[in-house]
Amino acid sequence: MLIIGIAGGTGSGKTTVVKKIIEKLSTDEIAVLSQDSYYKDNSSLPIEERQKINFDHPDSLEFTLLTKHLNQLRGGKAIEQPIYSYLTCTRATETINIKPRQVVIVEGILILYNKNLRDLFDIKVFVHADADDRLTRVIKRDIIERGRSVNTVLERYEESVKPMHLQFIEPSKRYADIIVPQGGNNKVAIDVLARYIERKL
Repeated sequence: MLIIGIAGGTGSGKTTVVKKIIEKLSTDEIAVLSQDSYYKDNSSLPIEERQKINFDHPDSLEFTLLTKHLNQLRGGKAIEQPIYSYLTCTRATETINIKPRQVVIVEGILILYNKNLRDLFDIKVFVHADADDRLTRVIKRDIIERGRSVNTVLERYEESVKPMHLQFIEPSKRYADIIVPQGGNNKVAIDVLARYIERKL
């Protein structure tokens, strides 16, 4: 099994890179795990407290469960991936059954930060984008997908997204084997990654 970790800042284009790699490969032997599915369940907190959660801090994630699930997949066992809602800041009772595949791609902003998780990756990729480009994408995404206002997005960016990026996410770039500038627009990097996976398949 080939396990690939694709990290990068919020709005850097990680998900686009993953989608374009999969589009280039005509195979069902790829499973994708999103770090976002492994945010801690906050159903015990009042809704007012949930809305203050710093999703860009490592403490917001259940790295132990994600690591356990990757080890289970590598051992040939299926997993039940959690479903997390940004609207309620809780996990759904339903899960997604993920079966072992020849290639597993893990994507998320903090996946290169955690050593136990990082050590499971055969290839570590960091998707880089300029801060202003990331902010533009975050504003569009959070308004459409998460029902937030522009002011709320900008406040959150200044209070948590930007400082957490500088403290935790950007420094994790040093662990990457491959750095992909321009995100999903970097056709050369995507072709290189797709060809590498194809050879392994």
